[in-house]
Parts: sequence; C-alpha cells; structure tokens
Amino acid sequence: MTARPCIPWPDKRLRTPAAPVEAITDEIRAIWTDMIDTMEAMPGVGLGAPQIGVMLRLAVVDASEKRGEAVRMANPEVLHASVKLRSHDEASPNLPGVWASIDRPRAVTVRFLNAEGEIEERDFVGLWATSVQHQVDHLNGRMYFDHLSKVKRDMLLRRAKKAR
Repeated sequence: MTARPCIPWPDKRLRTPAAPVEAITDEIRAIWTDMIDTMEAMPGVGLGAPQIGVMLRLAVVDASEKRGEAVRMANPEVLHASVKLRSHDEASPNLPGVWASIDRPRAVTVRFLNAEGEIEERDFVGLWATSVQHQVDHLNGRMYFDHLSKVKRDMLLRRAKKAR
C-alpha cells in the first residue's frame, strides 16, 4: 500500500469525533495497511485514521522495539486505566516540530474489533498504553496538547506556528 499525508493542524477534522466502524472489510484492512505504512514513514508508534483524513474509528499501534508488530484496532475503547501515571514526550505529525510531556495512565485495558472482526480485550502497558490512549484521543477529536494547561497549550501552539 502507501504512506498517506497527515492533515495539518488546525484542520477541523482533527477536532471531529470519528464514526464507528460497522464491519471489518477489505477496504478497512487497506486503510489499516496505509496507516501502518504512514506510521512507519514518520516514524511513530501509533496513528489514528482522522490524522490522515479518514473519519473512522480506526487506529494502529506499534511500540515494539523491532517493529512489525502493529495492533490494528477498530472502535477502541478504554475499559480500565491504572491509577499509576507515566510521563512521556508526545508529538503529532499533524503539528510537526513541537512536543510536550504528558502524564497518562501507565496501563490500560482496551476493547476493540481486531483484524478478524472479532471483539478483543487486551492490556497495554508503558509506551503501548500511552500510544493507545493518544490514538483514542484522536478518534474522539482531541489532541495530546489538550492534556496541558491553557498556558502551556498556548505556548506550544505559538512555538508550532513559528516552526512552520
């Protein structure tokens, strides 16, 4: 397949909740493949479909060291999040040149439709958990910087504007 361009911030689609996926079809599988190619080209550890302008609740995550272990998710929802937080520098190809340290639950349990069209529940820990939560935010029309205070968010957006 092919890497797709990421839509630039402040495109309205990045603030729009994505539509649920009704069934896993060949078209959905092709979008996932393009998303993985796009994620690898960045390089990143995850991608939500709205980031490439596809307004469906699709995400891919691969935080493995050797890569090639991408988890394909449709309609992911966080069922449980650990109380213990983990801080990690997060960024987005939709707003290049800036990043911020974000605190998120260290572990999450997520339910999603997998590539076979079956409902799966899986635990994610560490960078995997951070990436899954980051992608679910994208599917809900949120960006990582929404977790910052207004002052920090405004500073980050000003820095991004200068970086362009």
